[in-house]
Amino acid sequence: MPRARKLGLVGAALGVLTASTGAAVAIAGRRIGTQRRLPDPAAGTRFGALAADRSYTVTADDGTRLHVEEVGRPDAELVVVFVHGYTLALGSWHFQRLALSEADVRLVFYDLRSHGLSERAASDSCDIDQLGHDLAAVLETAAAQGPTVLVGHSMGGMTIMSLAEQRPELFGGQVRGVALLSTTTGGLAGVDLGLPPALARLKLLALPMLAKGMRSRPRIAELTRRTGSDLSWWLTKSYSFGDRLVSPALVDYVGQLIAATPVEVIADFFGTLMGYEKVHALSVLSGVETLIVCGDADRLTPLSHSRAMVEELPAAEFVVVPGAGHLAMMEQPEQVNTALHAFLARAAARPAVNHRRV
Repeated sequence: MPRARKLGLVGAALGVLTASTGAAVAIAGRRIGTQRRLPDPAAGTRFGALAADRSYTVTADDGTRLHVEEVGRPDAELVVVFVHGYTLALGSWHFQRLALSEADVRLVFYDLRSHGLSERAASDSCDIDQLGHDLAAVLETAAAQGPTVLVGHSMGGMTIMSLAEQRPELFGGQVRGVALLSTTTGGLAGVDLGLPPALARLKLLALPMLAKGMRSRPRIAELTRRTGSDLSWWLTKSYSFGDRLVSPALVDYVGQLIAATPVEVIADFFGTLMGYEKVHALSVLSGVETLIVCGDADRLTPLSHSRAMVEELPAAEFVVVPGAGHLAMMEQPEQVNTALHAFLARAAARPAVNHRRV
């Protein structure tokens, strides 16, 4: 196989497997055309195309423009800010946007820097600490000083923990609740991705080289990662979802989000994800209502990572979604939305408590 072709397939694997975590591995493809043609009740659903009541731009502290959309009454008493994951976009909250739009809350969704409709940022600004600063800018514009709840998926949850480390005084006062979905406080370099031990060890050497190659040869990687559509589709399905019969239309949509993320952006965030460690930030969350959710078939941020967070936050509600993979909020939205409804009610009723800056 020509060298460029190999690089492209590796780039495709990296782009798909990092669908919110930065982990990747080269996996042999297989034909899945028959599966993609199975009856699909979600066929025709316009994922990511829900109307917003308001859209605007928030400028981060370094000048990067972030795309924001809102749903709900501007004067609602509670603001809920959703933070999506790596290589995704605000459309990944499709089912939560539908389920919670009738609640008496204002829903705020935004695209992370270099994702979705937000501005492409400089490579050296693509780190989780900067994402925490970006979230602070969104809060200042969208929520002012009003009661707020933060909901983060994967790298979005890491972003919330980064904000907690930077601005602990917000938590318990303005921020009344935090929901952490399929996320981690660190240790992603040790995740085996469900691979055999020998391959899991090799990924520690291969992934940094792949990320470097994608950054240095983006045009080749961008072109050739799109050539093996069946392989990319299968990788998206296998590493984003747990259910073998998950909606093909849903897999297609997630694949589109990943494909829309430039390979340089995938590479830009890779290092910060592998080096991420924020377990100490969990202590800040002890003063707010906390919900932790994870699918028991998550291969990217495994259930053990959520259990470790629960050990640090024993008062948190812990919801395990049977059979769900990394995108539990899309794969099993009914169970996740039920947990979110109850969580929002508890957070709204929680009185403000001044959090001591540490």
